Amino acid sequence: MRIHNIFAIALFFAVAGLFSGCGSKSDTPASVDETKPIAEVKAEAEKMSVEQLKATAQSYRQAIVAKQAELEKVAAKLKDIPITDALGEEARAIKTELESLNTSVAALTERFQVYLDKLKELGADVSGLDLG
Repeated sequence: MRIHNIFAIALFFAVAGLFSGCGSKSDTPASVDETKPIAEVKAEAEKMSVEQLKATAQSYRQAIVAKQAELEKVAAKLKDIPITDALGEEARAIKTELESLNTSVAALTERFQVYLDKLKELGADVSGLDLG
């Protein structure tokens, strides 16, 4: 039984290694980072090609959309809490999570806008990059 578990773990890491890949391409978009200083984001955007800018903006757009969906789910949880429990521990935890998600969406949107503005400045087609 123990050998079976070791084999399963080794297989898991082997498969994970296949999917993670090695190295990186120059056209690969920068990772989505909501804590990166705006000045650094702007400096990176200045050095990117149009394709890199589009790919990075798309990555941010996808992250924003995902966070917004999560935000809606958490907000729905808050609505489901009875008014008598609105000041309880569960409601406070949900409100804290909502605040965190709102902060995250705002940070991602600010960084997304840097890439979008640079694309517009370069006259690139930004269709498909809308958030609404």
